[in-house]
Amino acid sequence: MKTSLSLLTVLSSLAAAATDPLAFPTAEGFGAHATGGRGGQVYHVTNLSDSGAGSFRDAVSKGKRIVVFDLSGYIELKSVVSVASDITIAGQTAPGEGIATKNYEISFSKSHNVIVRYIHFRQGLTPKQEKKYVVGLTEGSNMIFDHVSIEWGRWDCIGMTKSSDITFQNCIIGPGIAPQRFGCLCESENVTFSHNLWISNQSRNPKSKGVVQYVNNVIYNWGVCGYVGGHSGGDHAADVIGNYFIKGPSSSEHFAGEFKPTDHIFEKGNSIDMNLDGILNGKPAQPQDFGSGDTAPTLIPSSSIKPPVEVKLDTAEAAYKKVVTGVGSSLQRDSVDILLIADLTSLGKKGKTISDPAEMGGFGEIKGGPTKIQAGGDGIPDSWKKTHRLNAASGYTEIEQFLNELAGDNAAK
Repeated sequence: MKTSLSLLTVLSSLAAAATDPLAFPTAEGFGAHATGGRGGQVYHVTNLSDSGAGSFRDAVSKGKRIVVFDLSGYIELKSVVSVASDITIAGQTAPGEGIATKNYEISFSKSHNVIVRYIHFRQGLTPKQEKKYVVGLTEGSNMIFDHVSIEWGRWDCIGMTKSSDITFQNCIIGPGIAPQRFGCLCESENVTFSHNLWISNQSRNPKSKGVVQYVNNVIYNWGVCGYVGGHSGGDHAADVIGNYFIKGPSSSEHFAGEFKPTDHIFEKGNSIDMNLDGILNGKPAQPQDFGSGDTAPTLIPSSSIKPPVEVKLDTAEAAYKKVVTGVGSSLQRDSVDILLIADLTSLGKKGKTISDPAEMGGFGEIKGGPTKIQAGGDGIPDSWKKTHRLNAASGYTEIEQFLNELAGDNAAK
């Protein structure tokens, strides 16, 4: 009897896992099944203080939480913030131009099951943080970052090592700043980068070591090199599909490079625009464009990288249009992201790699706006509850349906 009951329990768990909704309806890639703080406490961030009750640091210090924001603006961090497991950071709840952190790294290391949406993470020239990232992720798993602006990292904007089942989608990654000015060191397994803007990084857009799905990204104004191979003795695999590489004023001729034959790459549908003429008129990338001889990757005829939720594939041109319209914390863009999008849409005329945020006007101001949520409790306004019913068939809780709607998702998908 015990064996039968155990078997039934396992089967029931598998059935439940198969019917669980995605992190949110538009989640894709390897991190799409994260549940974050689903079913947990709703925690309101009510001030911009570095610590204490109602602060962002306190909000993310414990799991089984959905973090919402009653206000907008910059949170001036005094040290690295560590984010717990089983948590949802719902930046789409912040009014106006949203919520942002500055000065120190946001660390997701050794955490798992995290959802992060619509927030700005910015580091800057913080003293004694020369080898830190904006987003640090060592030995983490099962996470998705969606519509996040990740900017001004000192070592890399993203540092990801020994992690697995991660998605970064619809994010702005860059510019990196001194000393390295890099985009991302990715030394991890089963990582999806989809529909991101990589902008004005000196290199590493990303540096790809491990198993990486790299689909429909736009890479603008790289410095030394755009997409970088693992160039090491270990075997690495990547799908490089439908991306648009657009040369800018700081760019070399190397939209991709630093490969070795141990980099096993399936490439398809990529476009490169190298003429700096202000018009989107790139040409299809050819196999030989990825290198030759000892510095060439091993190009493979088909993909073996299969995330649990496929990325809806666009052409490189369609991906560019989506990036311009919606990448980053874009419900209402702030001055920094507006400037970066202006650089991109100049299509070769504007933008530069920088060492200091001051070179592009500094952090600026995150402007406020009308409140989106109700103070206290679950944060859902009474007016919303009166006009909406819980769609149990969707698998999302009521607060998740509300958050999905704020983000423009279709919760009933």
